[in-house]
Amino acid sequence: MADAQFVTDQRQAVISYHKVLRNTYMLLSLTLLFSSMMAGVAIAIEAPYMGLMSLLVMFGLLFGVHKLKNSVWGIAMVFAFTGFMGFALGPLVNFYLQTAAGTQTVMSAAGLTGIVFLSLSGYVLVSQKDFSYMAGFLMTGLWVVFGSILLLMFGSMFGFYVSGFHLALSAAIVFLMTGLILFDTSRILHGGETNYLLATIALYLDIYLMFTHLMHLIGFFGDD
Repeated sequence: MADAQFVTDQRQAVISYHKVLRNTYMLLSLTLLFSSMMAGVAIAIEAPYMGLMSLLVMFGLLFGVHKLKNSVWGIAMVFAFTGFMGFALGPLVNFYLQTAAGTQTVMSAAGLTGIVFLSLSGYVLVSQKDFSYMAGFLMTGLWVVFGSILLLMFGSMFGFYVSGFHLALSAAIVFLMTGLILFDTSRILHGGETNYLLATIALYLDIYLMFTHLMHLIGFFGDD
């Protein structure tokens, strides 16, 4: 009897995890579309780069998502967050579009990001592997990257710019995002994340940061 109950509980857990996964991918698709539209708006009106202000707004909206994650208003906050992130990305995309190979750079970064994300997520779903062991390494990497970004932002305010450091940081972020895509997909699949709003935000940021820094790398090697 106990064995039968255990099997039943396991089956219900798997169904629940798959439901979270399905809802996450559905919401992720919508937020990526909305984010792209907002980036298009920013490009159309030639919105200026927001710098440090964008980080402050981003953290504020992230706090709102976490605060309302179990409420219907949480969905609105997810769209507010991803919409703002898309709008903030617009000036950077517009910068690359103004270069000689701008359209090719942006499209190549977008296409490569899509291929990497689908390949890595598909691998996790098919293999059913648990990548939770990567947590410590990824968290350390995130703190290092975050500190480096703050350093660069403050440095740029005083006129300091080292292209080699920017390039190395972009390469490190792309590498880190590949690990996070594996880790975040695995967490959803194995029940480590049961809230599809938070799962959507995690995967969205993985894609967002990978695209942004692939665009930088491709633009650099294309002499843009």
